[in-house]
Amino acid sequence: MNETATLWWDTGTESIRYIDQTLLPEKYTIVECRSIGQLATAIRRLEIRGAPALGVAGAYGIALATRVCQRNDLPAFFSDVHTAAGILRETRPTAINLGWGINRVLSKILPLQDIPSARRVALDEAEAVASEDTACCHTIGERGAALLPDTCTVLTHCNAGALACSSWGTALGVIRSAIKGGKQVNVIACETRPLFQGSRLTAWELIRDGIDVTVITDSSAAHLMRTGTIDAVVVGADRITHDAVFNKIGTYMHAVCARYHNIPFYVAAPLSTFDTQKGERDVIIEERGREEVTTMGCRVYVPDAAVVKNYAFDATPMNLVTAIITEQGVLHPPITIDSILSFKSTK
Repeated sequence: MNETATLWWDTGTESIRYIDQTLLPEKYTIVECRSIGQLATAIRRLEIRGAPALGVAGAYGIALATRVCQRNDLPAFFSDVHTAAGILRETRPTAINLGWGINRVLSKILPLQDIPSARRVALDEAEAVASEDTACCHTIGERGAALLPDTCTVLTHCNAGALACSSWGTALGVIRSAIKGGKQVNVIACETRPLFQGSRLTAWELIRDGIDVTVITDSSAAHLMRTGTIDAVVVGADRITHDAVFNKIGTYMHAVCARYHNIPFYVAAPLSTFDTQKGERDVIIEERGREEVTTMGCRVYVPDAAVVKNYAFDATPMNLVTAIITEQGVLHPPITIDSILSFKSTK
């Protein structure tokens, strides 16, 4: 199977390179990112997206900030790096991994007393974040694969594949690992409106790997559950609190339907996605622009006078989750802050 990186550091140009996901599946384009402003725009526009990938982007963003800063005075240098970190944090308020990646690199360089060391350590730590994410996805894949029947059809929503990580994927990593282990897995991918991350990205990834995939409209999932077509649901996550899983809008709907039809609902996510400081009520649900809903290509599909609400995420209550698959093991309900901290402490 292909394991092409989603984003990486180019040592020759001292820049971040990434696959522009807004152009898929029509165009496969690698973009060179040389500034914090460009990176922030790329994240905001979803050229780079997916919780683990955002963690890697945040880490590389701090490494980039140390490179583009021309200050020779250490306090001024770190002031500029903090400013860059703030710009990146503001791009996606719901996903926790972005801030996690930023904080991890910052924590390594702030105690340092010279700029060359800060630049070197920042890049080393960012590279470690990226390589650990790949290893983490493979481990999640292996643990999750064990939960799937030998022959099954899996529903997934949005894109929690290689494009949402450094490579391999979380939810799609489970599917890839199951197939690699000899299981017969067919995939049903919800198109995931309004930006079609399922039909554009998930289907593209799976077709590239020779994995059977059928794309459906989001509203078809309940019908297929009722007719016995779907054996399991596997999704990713952008933030997990003790009481809810935050993922692409529409996930909650699938969880409710899966519970009604006695279908297991699995969440595949690294421990970096867990937030032990907040509960569901404390998390900001990102709202995006109306044009993502009203316009497709050159056509307008919503009258100008109509109000549009474009939520990027929803929250699935923990009691609808069958299990959360992490690199440390599989968490089963009831899930509490203590059980999450226990998993994190043994990592």
